[in-house]
Amino acid sequence: MSRPIRTLLVANRGEIVVRIFRTAKALGIKTVAIASEIDKDAPHAKAADRCIVIGPAPAAQSYLDQDKVLAAAKEAGAEAIHPGYGFLSENASFARAVDEAGLIFVGPPPDAIAAMGDKATSKRLMIEAGVPCIPGYEGEAQDEALFASEADLIGYPVMVKASAGGGGKGMRIVSSPGDLPEAIARARSEAEASFGDGRLLIEKAVTEARHVEVQVFADTHGTTVHLGERDCSLQRRHQKVIEEAPSPAVDPELRERMGQAAIEAARAVGYVGAGTVEFLLANDGAFYFLEMNTRLQVEHPVTEEVTGLDLVALQLRVAEGLPLGFSQEDVSLSGHAIEARLYAEAPEDGFLPQAGPVKLWRAPAIARSDAGIETGGEVSPNYDPMLTKIIVHGSTREEARRRLIAALEDTALLGVRTNRGFLLDLLRDAPFAEGRALTTTIDQSPAPIAPVADDRTLAASALVLHLTRRDTALAAAGPIPGALLGWQGGADLPAPYGLNRGDEVVRVTVAAHRDAYRIVVGEETLTAKVVDRSASTVELVINGAPLSATYLCEDASVELSTSDHAYRFTDAYQMSASGADAAGSGAITAPMHGAITEITVETGQKVAKGEKLAILEAMKMQHELTAPIAGTVTEIAGKAGAQVGAGDILIVIEPEEET
Repeated sequence: MSRPIRTLLVANRGEIVVRIFRTAKALGIKTVAIASEIDKDAPHAKAADRCIVIGPAPAAQSYLDQDKVLAAAKEAGAEAIHPGYGFLSENASFARAVDEAGLIFVGPPPDAIAAMGDKATSKRLMIEAGVPCIPGYEGEAQDEALFASEADLIGYPVMVKASAGGGGKGMRIVSSPGDLPEAIARARSEAEASFGDGRLLIEKAVTEARHVEVQVFADTHGTTVHLGERDCSLQRRHQKVIEEAPSPAVDPELRERMGQAAIEAARAVGYVGAGTVEFLLANDGAFYFLEMNTRLQVEHPVTEEVTGLDLVALQLRVAEGLPLGFSQEDVSLSGHAIEARLYAEAPEDGFLPQAGPVKLWRAPAIARSDAGIETGGEVSPNYDPMLTKIIVHGSTREEARRRLIAALEDTALLGVRTNRGFLLDLLRDAPFAEGRALTTTIDQSPAPIAPVADDRTLAASALVLHLTRRDTALAAAGPIPGALLGWQGGADLPAPYGLNRGDEVVRVTVAAHRDAYRIVVGEETLTAKVVDRSASTVELVINGAPLSATYLCEDASVELSTSDHAYRFTDAYQMSASGADAAGSGAITAPMHGAITEITVETGQKVAKGEKLAILEAMKMQHELTAPIAGTVTEIAGKAGAQVGAGDILIVIEPEEET
């Protein structure tokens, strides 16, 4: 018997809510959003027909509070709740509470969530169902000595994994017995913080493998199908970065075997709705069950692009009790799709998550963009740093790859640092371009380094800063005849700027010269022409070569986003004139908002450069803070358990005296 959904509440935030609402509205379903107090004006809140604020910023007091979510659904008169991904999406008790409240949970049955949500339990079920699994230990006993003996039996390297949850949290790869105790402690701590459950399992680390997952769908009428596979091998610390469909390593025969195994996995737990069965695919073609995600995946758009199916529409259809309406024989794959995840993080600083204002956001015009941000918004330290997904489709894999590169080149975000340049590097580098990326590709590659601005970039930055200041001065001075703009008598009158390039301050001068500008960067002289300019974009020709950029000028700084990277420059000359002091010494500050979980040094202790000082937990991950210089710890301003803000001084080191 079908139950129509007229009003849908999405118990989530960010881009996934906006994406679900897009389909719901197309189906004539009224939409309800929930929001924390700091999210009340966020894009997902604005996209809803109605938004209900349910609590303060911490997720535990808002998005994870089951009673508040259910109360909001009741207040809004919603018949159904879609959990999105993350938060309560794989929480069996929440799914059960939704059912008991007489509402429709847009997801699988609670028992299926419970069975697959626990890695140890699900692995035992898969072994019984005949689904290939990685050798390991998934028992209930959790003492360290047992883990050590099991690891010896399995053989190193091994993987320590949180039994509950996913998303790469609570996972550590261990290469030798001596590293096992710390890996267990860190994985358990991260699992408890992320999932409230510190249970672990251990299994053989399958190296030189791909991460290939199969999208499955089941209805309540006995139909279970798979919609092909996605290759998610490009990962960093088990977090997916770029995904594609189909996998370049899977042929039709392997697709059929993996698809059938995924169907059997779903049937083993009485699955209904959208789910993803994840496998490790070894070089020899053998594949092993990893886990099943009992929800809609972040990367579901690539499957939509190659199948032509709207997975959210199918979720809602199945939730209403209707049949899928097609069989396995009706599923076909067309072309190739690739998705890149844009994160608020600093790759060149150990991928530290970033928080702060979104001063300017421009989505690419040539791609699908599932975004949860907007100009004038804020990236909060309370939630996951993923901001948007850029998705493209092409008739071939190479066509899709080139389109995604072009789309990312056309993407601009100013205000917080992102991984855009890192994504472009991945797409251009040989492992991905040639279709041979593995789960270890990123982690085994050299650490990203900060881009160094060339003379053209410095020239462009100084020019837009110069033009912006000129416009501000002209506006304050009142109307000036256009014929007099840029007029000068005699020689050029260059305006000096001191822009930072790495650790040096480069003198850049800008002077009007006929119908262009003469810009001197250090000892190099360049000529720049302004082809077009708006309040945030500029098109230049510098020494005969075009340069397009998005920019933002504020006081003594300029942010410039080119096709490859985003740069931030400070005019040291204006900073000096205003008395500002940007100098630093041995002060270690919090790189983001978070909580100190451990301080590993004491006052008076001598430390070496790179030595671990503290561990900061932020955005559900633990980040190690190290000494930037060698010296002696003279002050410890923070303490374990304390909440800190970005920029707060935690530890002060007096540098070693040079001899």
